[in-house]
Amino acid sequence: MALKTAGKLLQKYKIHIMISVAMCTYNGAKFLPEQLKSIADQTVSVDELVVCDDRSKDDTVEIIKSFAATSKFPVRIHVNEQNLGSTKNFEKCLSLCEGDVIFCCDQDDRWRKDKVQKQLAFLNARPDLDAVFSDADKIDDYSQPAGGTIWEEIEFNGAQQQLWRSGKAHEILFKGFIVTGATLAIRKSCLKRLMPFPTHVPDLIHDAWIAMVLSLESKIDFIPEPLVSYRIHSSQQVGFGSKIEKVQFSERFKRDRKQKLAPLEEKGKKLHDMYLLLLALPFVPKEKLTKLDLSQKHFYTRAALPENRLKRVIPVLDQLVRGHYGFSSKDWWLPLVGDLLE
Repeated sequence: MALKTAGKLLQKYKIHIMISVAMCTYNGAKFLPEQLKSIADQTVSVDELVVCDDRSKDDTVEIIKSFAATSKFPVRIHVNEQNLGSTKNFEKCLSLCEGDVIFCCDQDDRWRKDKVQKQLAFLNARPDLDAVFSDADKIDDYSQPAGGTIWEEIEFNGAQQQLWRSGKAHEILFKGFIVTGATLAIRKSCLKRLMPFPTHVPDLIHDAWIAMVLSLESKIDFIPEPLVSYRIHSSQQVGFGSKIEKVQFSERFKRDRKQKLAPLEEKGKKLHDMYLLLLALPFVPKEKLTKLDLSQKHFYTRAALPENRLKRVIPVLDQLVRGHYGFSSKDWWLPLVGDLLE
């Protein structure tokens, strides 16, 4: 009831919430016009578009300048003095935005016409939240449906969504990244807690970091609709579309043991570094980091299993009894069998 009342008060007194769009660009000329048009065509107009270009070598900046010349809202363009990379470029772009609510924006997607309207209304009704994200339809280089949504690809299904809303969002994110920055709207007021964005943990890019920290505070939720058409193409810097080839069963007993153990140690290190980062944040409830701590120890244990198969039995059974193989896979028996036999 209180949430609905807050939303009605905003409407009654016509309190204006300034809306910024933070767009980071790098050699995005091919798909940029379609994205810019989708921002201009929103049912609720934005108040500014802030663009940070990471030293593009194509016509990206010229396309944005041309758009700015006729735009009904201000467009502020910043060309970096040197290439910053995706995470630091978004950090800079977000910090330059003046809006109360900032919509993160990729250069090569297309927004649904009511994206701003839907996400702004959601945040207006939920003053306890700092961010909201959504699902997205996949499209190809020709803006045609590529089949399915990004949530279907990462299996963020009904059960996972229910788990998220039961207060376990952080535990879902410990296992894999769910929140796509291209679908994210965030309150500027929370950025001071999130910056600077870390860059030394592989895969923990800006959107993953934002989602992780806010999930530990129970300040991020989702709208179960595809509010973005997310482009899958070969030249994108980060994102979906690249599949990791599974190791064939016949190859499992032929490959060098170090080849099997190296990814486990790498995973353990990533989780360990993430654990240390989050542990250092004074506002994060330490008890919520317990499973992350157990997870990183699980991968280090697996990476240290001895060559002798008989000597692996006790540590493997110990991890089984503790239920820790669930950290490795939802099909927990597969890594267990691999650890015993490979």
